Amino acid sequence: MTGSPAVLFICLGNICRSPTAQAVFSARAKSSGLVNIIIESAGTGAWHAGEPPDPRSVEAGEARGYSFTGQTARKVEPLDFARFDYILAMDADNLRALQAMAPQNYGGHLGLFLDFANTKNADVPDPYYGGERGFEDVLDLIERASDGLIKTLKARSD
Repeated sequence: MTGSPAVLFICLGNICRSPTAQAVFSARAKSSGLVNIIIESAGTGAWHAGEPPDPRSVEAGEARGYSFTGQTARKVEPLDFARFDYILAMDADNLRALQAMAPQNYGGHLGLFLDFANTKNADVPDPYYGGERGFEDVLDLIERASDGLIKTLKARSD
């Protein structure tokens, strides 16, 4: 793992939730003073590899000031477990998939992203087939979890 904290956000196809988490967390980490941090996203599936984030995610995120510039979908790979200190799944199904592929000696944090949010939700719901409000709800949850993760990272660096 790296000297700087490295965070990887994971959802199913890497076009809605995890790219949104990458965009939100990147902006909030920077504004909170966490600048030496590696932030990426990936999916447990490769259906959308090489594609940009879903336009509805981008539209909702950009309306709140987040940038998705340069993001393209990719599938999580075994090397990610060596590169990232935090691998955070958007839901329990993706967490189970990650646990099945994680090496036994993975020393980082593998868990649910919403564990860092003060919310009753365990999963960030997939907005792909939902209405427009779904993308707003996802942003709300991701913003809360991002703030919680930033608080955790800052506490560990003190």
